[in-house]
Amino acid sequence: MAGRLSGKVAIVTGAGSSGPGVGNGKATAVLFAREGARVLCVDQAPGRAEETVAMIRDEGGEATAVAADVSRRADCAAMAAAAVERYGRLDVLHNNVGVGAPGTAETVKLEDWHRVLDANLTSAMVCSKFAIPKMRAGGGGSIILVSSILGAIGLSGNTAGSVAYATAKAGLLGLTYSLAADYATENIRANCIIIGSVHTPMVAHMGEAARERRRQMVPTQTEGTAWDIAHGAVYLASDESRWVTGITLPIDGGLTHIRPRPL
Repeated sequence: MAGRLSGKVAIVTGAGSSGPGVGNGKATAVLFAREGARVLCVDQAPGRAEETVAMIRDEGGEATAVAADVSRRADCAAMAAAAVERYGRLDVLHNNVGVGAPGTAETVKLEDWHRVLDANLTSAMVCSKFAIPKMRAGGGGSIILVSSILGAIGLSGNTAGSVAYATAKAGLLGLTYSLAADYATENIRANCIIIGSVHTPMVAHMGEAARERRRQMVPTQTEGTAWDIAHGAVYLASDESRWVTGITLPIDGGLTHIRPRPL
């Protein structure tokens, strides 16, 4: 069913891909446009955002590239203002930015801890801060946050550790619940996608052996793609989910909730 987002204006942060292929943000921006949304493609690297915009325009969609660092308050404010200046309203905010750093509680560098929390968690709150008044002016909206399996369950076996990333992604769940509760009566919804073992340019450096181990972890024994994530985002952005707020939606092949039967 085409046109599910017809008339809507969406911001997608992290809309570029970090390497060859299609990442979660890029796929989401493209599917939003295919469904009729006008999309503000935001990325810290302008060239990456332009690539996504070119892909959308080649398909006949409408999009604008914006260079912004969402860890900076001023860039978040300018981004929300640009959506209204360019397209007249703001209906959807898709918070997709994510960075990581190695380290356990004992070994993580404090500068890495703060950098990862700022980029993954604080940025989503600040982007929401400036998007919400624009949504309110238009009668409501949808805020989508992108978390990770590492923020939902503890996964052992990573000797390098990922305490900063896991903590930031877990914090997005709490932010989702708070936004949903605070703005429910204003028709501003907030929901969170939990991403599992998805193969994107961001994890391509892990190599084929690691990719196979990730696949084997998944109950369906299959690998996810950025398009799987994007299809879920389209639903949460659309009016089909008008009565859905404050949920976490795992798109993970069952990894969050399915466990092997104990021997």
